[in-house]
Amino acid sequence: MDTSNHLLPGLFRQLGLPDEPAAIRAFISSHPLPPRVALADAPFWTPAQAAFLRQALECDAEWSEAADELAVLLQQGEG
Repeated sequence: MDTSNHLLPGLFRQLGLPDEPAAIRAFISSHPLPPRVALADAPFWTPAQAAFLRQALECDAEWSEAADELAVLLQQGEG
């Protein structure tokens, strides 16, 4: 299985967000994930973004690894 397109920049593209490294770092530093809040439940997602993330995580979809990585980075506040 080719997962090369399912890395963090690809996830950002799927979410309709800029996917350049500097933009990803800026997003992560300015959108901390509150403790005990699931990634898809974070207040900064649009309903469509939240639904995509929820499906990616609940169904262990092809994007789940990148979504998990994003959750960890948002909890840490660093990119």
